[in-house]
Amino acid sequence: MAQLQAPKGVPEYFPGRSSAFLAVRDALNAPARKAGYGYVELPMFEDTALYVRGVGESTDVVSKEMYTFEDRGGRSLSLRPEGTAGVMRLVIEHSLDRGQLPVKLWYAGAFFRAERPQHGRYRQLQQVGLEAIGSDDPALDAEVIALADEGFRSLGLKQFTLQLTSLGCAECRPAYRELLLAFLAKLDLDEATLERAVVNPLRVLDDKRESVQSQLAGVPYMVNHLCADCQTHYDDVRTALRLLKVEWTESPSLVRGLDYYTRTAFEFTHHLLGAQSGIGGGGRYDGLMSSLGGQDLSGIGWGLGTDRTLLACEAEGLAPGAGALVDVFAVPMGEEAKAVLIALCGELRASGIRTDLAYGNRGLKGAMKAADRSGAPYVLIVGEQEVADGTVVVKNMSAGTQESVAWESVQSLLAAHLQKDEGNHS
Repeated sequence: MAQLQAPKGVPEYFPGRSSAFLAVRDALNAPARKAGYGYVELPMFEDTALYVRGVGESTDVVSKEMYTFEDRGGRSLSLRPEGTAGVMRLVIEHSLDRGQLPVKLWYAGAFFRAERPQHGRYRQLQQVGLEAIGSDDPALDAEVIALADEGFRSLGLKQFTLQLTSLGCAECRPAYRELLLAFLAKLDLDEATLERAVVNPLRVLDDKRESVQSQLAGVPYMVNHLCADCQTHYDDVRTALRLLKVEWTESPSLVRGLDYYTRTAFEFTHHLLGAQSGIGGGGRYDGLMSSLGGQDLSGIGWGLGTDRTLLACEAEGLAPGAGALVDVFAVPMGEEAKAVLIALCGELRASGIRTDLAYGNRGLKGAMKAADRSGAPYVLIVGEQEVADGTVVVKNMSAGTQESVAWESVQSLLAAHLQKDEGNHS
């Protein structure tokens, strides 16, 4: 019988690397939590119509990449390819937009796209997302961008760039669309590309083929044809980013992969990741809520790739979440000693000290090998003598020293040692 394997394009994380994955995910959502964003848990699948209406039927995400299926009731459902449309549906359905604005939310989890798997491009991708709904204040745009920047920097990342532009609004985009279509009509483009241009001409700017890019010299960009309101909004976003000490690069050719973006658009790219260099991005999506049947409220958000951010950390030689899984490893010698240490391990865990026990009635040599492999800085040893004396041998693995301590004093001694160790490392 053939060995079963995980589906192609689905990364798995297990001890040895999973602690780094968790550290990255926590670092990316920590700035949002500090800024008052509340957590939402989204469905893994939604009505397909949500993504068709919300993301855009012309996008590759909807037209080519969604995992769509029919349930037993004949309903068309799709695994979530992104988070913003689902958050907007949640906000409308539960009337979150009827309270204090802006509604500030964050989420994390797996998203699904039927892409050709590559290094950093997965069919099940992990993201941390953030949405701020109900205000068109440029300062909110800057806050959202700064929170992503803070998350990356908190991990120690340095080799990344924030690309920034404005995609205009419903007032200035129609005239720009005609200008862009007139430019594209003069190019030697294949029929499929021309058809894509009619649906959304910005898609052509995002075409990575050299045969297309080589013809785009002199192409007009939206950021150079903004209406007065969009220009003021974009200027104010950049002013607020300067106040927040966030650096960026002007990127007039930046095109986001989803149709709902308006005005502010941005992407974080990492210099060491090759073709799949994007580690996160987002933008403003005025009009999305009304297109899904809600109020005509503005919003802005982002999705940061947990998988790719981890790859970026590894590319820079960073090790988020490094260190032992436990602080203490307990080694019993005999059944009475085991009973003592089972109880003591429970007490230590209850006090917040991460503790493991040598199971399987191993001898001292085998148990100490397990203790060494655990990476725990402290080992507790109890044998017949310690049971009789009511003591525990506490061994400091790095110093190679040990001391005999009364049972009731073990927790306070370990807490003091661990606090001191943490102070020395900070």
